[in-house]
Amino acid sequence: MKFARFKYDNEVHSGVVTVDGVKVLRGDIFRDWEYTGTVLQLEQLELLAPIVPNNIIGIGANYVSKKDELPDRLPEIPVFFFKPASSIIGPGENIIIPDSVNEVKFESELAVVIGKETKNISTENVLDHIFGYTIGNDVTAPQFFHSHGHWTVGKSFDTFTPLGPFIETALDPDEVYVKAEVNGEEKQNSPTDLMIVPLKNMISYLSSVMTLQPGDVILTGSPVGADFVKDKDTVECKIDEIGTLKNTTVKTSVSIGS
Repeated sequence: MKFARFKYDNEVHSGVVTVDGVKVLRGDIFRDWEYTGTVLQLEQLELLAPIVPNNIIGIGANYVSKKDELPDRLPEIPVFFFKPASSIIGPGENIIIPDSVNEVKFESELAVVIGKETKNISTENVLDHIFGYTIGNDVTAPQFFHSHGHWTVGKSFDTFTPLGPFIETALDPDEVYVKAEVNGEEKQNSPTDLMIVPLKNMISYLSSVMTLQPGDVILTGSPVGADFVKDKDTVECKIDEIGTLKNTTVKTSVSIGS
């Protein structure tokens, strides 16, 4: 089942995407919801980020280029970071690059949407706590990485976390390819079995540290091939089972601190 969040007639709605159109729903997608009886066509809608999470947690440097590069042991402490909710944008929105940001990278990722309160769960039970999956673009300005390894500022600018286009609930996260194109040129195309810290392990680990809540988003890492983008580049992050998240970079004359 594909869930969408969209604007129609100046109001924000949620719906389920079907072959007949988008069936508008009311209620909480994580708890109780029902169809309203209204069916709209995608071309009538302005798609928004499919979720507005309280927490966005990413994992760094989590892919290898081929299976024989996978480590024999998982990292004792995976490299996690937070991104602010103010960095979220939806499909079709512009990624704004302040003038004083020298370089920006796109990073196409499988994003996990948590479906229920999650604390101290085993890897065997992780999938029971996942609502669905969407696509994330973990836009990054490496010049703002702290010399001691702090990544937060370089990943926190407004518009630096495009999400979408939909949340897919019927997906096997072990059987998908994470892809990306820039201006039509393929840059990334990797199966999720090239993750260093597998999805189940990373969520189990996070749940041992913090309580995850419905709607929290976990960015599971970006495959080899993430690259720098410039003004007016079109980035398309793709997972066939979910769709395509398309955004364009726009350089502004506004500098940081101005």
